[in-house]
Amino acid sequence: MHALGSRIVVAAFDGWNDAGEAATAAVTMLRESVEYELVHTIDPELYYDYQYTRPSIGFASSGSRELKWPGASLWRPAEPGPGTELWLLTGVEPARAWQAFSAEFIDICLRDDVTGFVTLGAMLSDVPHTRPISVFSASTNEEVREALSLERSLYEGPVGILSVLEHSAEQGGIPSASLWASVPHYVASATPSPKATLALLDRLHEVTGVDVPRGTLRTDAATWEASIDAAAAEDEDMADYIRQLEQTRDTWDSPDASGDAIAQAFERYLRRGGEGPGPDKRR
Repeated sequence: MHALGSRIVVAAFDGWNDAGEAATAAVTMLRESVEYELVHTIDPELYYDYQYTRPSIGFASSGSRELKWPGASLWRPAEPGPGTELWLLTGVEPARAWQAFSAEFIDICLRDDVTGFVTLGAMLSDVPHTRPISVFSASTNEEVREALSLERSLYEGPVGILSVLEHSAEQGGIPSASLWASVPHYVASATPSPKATLALLDRLHEVTGVDVPRGTLRTDAATWEASIDAAAAEDEDMADYIRQLEQTRDTWDSPDASGDAIAQAFERYLRRGGEGPGPDKRR
C-alpha cells in the first residue's frame, strides 16, 4: 500500500508560499486535466482581511458585473477511477484564524476518508535558471520519509499556511509530505515560472505514483529559460552572477556534496520570512 494511501489532497496557496506562481499553476493544471467537483469552500468573512487581499470585480458570463472574493476550496475528481485520487485544496493564504481555517479543512478530509496530504510550495532562492529546478521534499512522518525517501526538515522559525495545514493533517492522523521548488530570485519578475511548475509536477508524480499532466510545460520551460538567457547576454553583471550560481549548484550536485545543501537553502528562505535574497545579498 502506498505510504500516502489512495486518496491524497494536494494543496497550494497563492501568496507567500507561491514564488513564480509555480505551486498554484501546478494545481491549476491538475484541475484542468479532469473534471472536478466542489467538496467544500470557506466563508471568506472569517479568514481574510480585505484591505490586504481585496476582492475583485469583473463581468460574469451573462455579462453582468460580479464581485469575486478571496477564498479557498477543496475539490475532488467528479468521476474517481480505480487508482489513486488526487483531491485539490487551493485558494489564497488566509490573513487570520489559521487554526480554525486548518481545522475546518482537515475535519472535511477526515469525514471523507482522505488518506494523505501533500503541500506544494515555491521559494525564491540563490539558484541558477540554467540548471534543473531543485525540489525540497520532506515529511514529519517517519513512515512516509522511509517509504518515499524524503528528507526530515530541522527548520525552526516562522511558517506559512502550508506548514500549518501539514501539521494539522498529521495531528489528525493523515500522513503528509511537502514539496518546495527553488525559483531563481533574480528572475522574480519573469512570472509565471513554468520550469518550477514542471519540477513540482514531476516530483508529485514520483511521490504519489499518479501520472500527472504536464501539458506544454516542457516547451514553456525551454522558452522561459531562453528568454532569461537573452536578458543575461545583454547584462554582463547578471551573466557573471549566474555563472557564480552555476558553480555553486554544480558543487552541490557533485558526488562529494552534502545531502543537506537544499535543505539548508530552504531553511534560509523561511528564516527570511519568505523574501528572496535580492541583489544586495548576492554572494
